Amino acid sequence: MAFTFSKPSEEYKLVVLVRNDLKMGKGKIAAQVAHAAVECALFAEKKNKKAFDAWHSSGQAKIVLRVDSMEELDEYRKIASSSGIHIAVITDAGRTQIAPGTTTCMGLGPAPVSELDKITGELKML
Repeated sequence: MAFTFSKPSEEYKLVVLVRNDLKMGKGKIAAQVAHAAVECALFAEKKNKKAFDAWHSSGQAKIVLRVDSMEELDEYRKIASSSGIHIAVITDAGRTQIAPGTTTCMGLGPAPVSELDKITGELKML
């Protein structure tokens, strides 16, 4: 079920939470974040056009934040899911630095900035 937005004129963003405990290289992080952003955007374009259009027309803001463990990432997954915000959990294929099937990051949104800030506002930038 897509999140119902009450303020269509509000700014939208997409947030990606990256596991800091995996100690991925910069290129690996960039690729994983790109996977999450693409998955979230494609989902929104098909299933929540209003959110996609609001996000796309306002500059497609993408914010990358860090979490310290899989357990912490899972807590944010539960909170976002219960809030009706779309999530995209990214697991690695295991071709380079990370073991196959390892969850590396999670995309949230696109959604109103105010809604995402309620969930991730205390996290630090990567």
